[in-house]
Amino acid sequence: MREAMNVQKFACTFSLVALLAASPAQAATNAAGRHFQRVLLLSIDGLHAIDLANYVQNNPQSALAGLSAAGVTFSAASASRPSDSFPGLLAMVTGGSPVSTGVFYDDSYDRKLSAPTDTACASSGTEVLYDETVDINSNLLGGGGGINTAALPRDPAHGCSPVFPHSYLRVNTVFEVIKAAGLRTAWSDKHLAYDLVNGPSGQGVDDLYTPEIAATTFDDGVTPICTPPLPASITKSVACTEIYDDLKVQALLNQIAGKNAAGTQRAAVPALFGMNFQAVSVGQKLPTSPTLSGQSEQGGYLDGQGTPGPALADALAHTDQSVGKMVSALKKRGLLASTLIIVSAKHGQTPIDPTKLQTFNTGIADPAGLLGSTVAQATEDDISLLWLTSSSQTPQAVSTLSANQTQAGIEQILAGQLLQLQFNDPTTDSRTPDIVVQPTLGVIYTGSTSKIAEHGGFGANDTGVALLVSNPRLSAATIKTPVQTAQIAPTILRALGLDPNALKAVQIEKTRTLPGLIAP
Repeated sequence: MREAMNVQKFACTFSLVALLAASPAQAATNAAGRHFQRVLLLSIDGLHAIDLANYVQNNPQSALAGLSAAGVTFSAASASRPSDSFPGLLAMVTGGSPVSTGVFYDDSYDRKLSAPTDTACASSGTEVLYDETVDINSNLLGGGGGINTAALPRDPAHGCSPVFPHSYLRVNTVFEVIKAAGLRTAWSDKHLAYDLVNGPSGQGVDDLYTPEIAATTFDDGVTPICTPPLPASITKSVACTEIYDDLKVQALLNQIAGKNAAGTQRAAVPALFGMNFQAVSVGQKLPTSPTLSGQSEQGGYLDGQGTPGPALADALAHTDQSVGKMVSALKKRGLLASTLIIVSAKHGQTPIDPTKLQTFNTGIADPAGLLGSTVAQATEDDISLLWLTSSSQTPQAVSTLSANQTQAGIEQILAGQLLQLQFNDPTTDSRTPDIVVQPTLGVIYTGSTSKIAEHGGFGANDTGVALLVSNPRLSAATIKTPVQTAQIAPTILRALGLDPNALKAVQIEKTRTLPGLIAP
């Protein structure tokens, strides 16, 4: 009944809200079905469904509790598979998986591209790495002013030209669709490589702000982003990551105030804008986190029920306060009623239960190490994506892995037909890995000993993310039917009165809008 009520309120009430706020010309458009003037999309990276439920229950006066009290919580939402930041965000802004986007990870492989150093494209098959390493200078917050083309893979089919992140994407984004409709778009994320969200046109986002999370100084090269007792590296402490997140929060507050992200020019409030928060993810990963007082806080969770340790609790509280600032700013400008707010996460984190952690230190072997020189590229976190030097070697590689399942903590090996139930055929798609290894819960293949959690895998801790859709006129409801974060993308377009089928991934994968929100 609550779901039906929300459908009616969404379809009727918000058309009225838009009409009241619009010019006569806009009113005609809104009357035709544009229910909202804007959508604010927030990815709190690492935020599980249980994190949101626990936080709302234990903090009834919090910003997230306020959004939950006026919104629909999807308690069985699933992030992308793999659950990495790139496919995780692309799910939300394209409506697709690697089946349509062609993007498996920020560190992947393409059998048809050439290495950055192969300027003649004499050979094909290369690692495709889109992180801070593509910056001109990753030590600077602005990345040195742009992407270093010499660090990009090259495309033999297009004159051996560098392949920018946005060109690597095979389908369009919601930003491109919204911009094509004459509306303004904005986004903020953690690397310059998030040029990705511009989509194949390269121009989908009007106001893209991507401060480099790997940086140690502001753009003058002298002024540190974080000062002692905090470490210089942003992601080595929750406190420093919160300082970093605050930069992006201020960008959004500037946009809500009718300015660009930098706050230097007047601009229309975007029809779609948002950011990712990083502090929660860092709080989940670090064993301990230095504080501003010079002390150290325990990171991660205290138990398998999602009770946060002190560092993670601080990250959750700080992020909630930031969300509250945005809600207050929207309300102050009279924009809250006409704004749909979506809170989710690109990925979760594994393991929640600290007793489940297994790494190299506990004797776990990584799949790539077992296969040796037959592997052309391995991407391993709490998943192992394996591209072989030849796909013909797959049966033998699977046999080797099967014989070492206990040693490598393997739960499932996806290859051949089993792999193709979820992804494209690696013998015809140049980007699909030959083998995907899903480890047992808590196994992390990353060699780092400085992390107690990771993401990327297909398990519940990695994919069971928060998803909350809120507006003051919505009634509180919880939908326990399984949904995908990929359904966010068509929902955004429907909320703005645009056609979800304008997204290529939606056409390919038949992605539906989220249930219980929008009347058909």
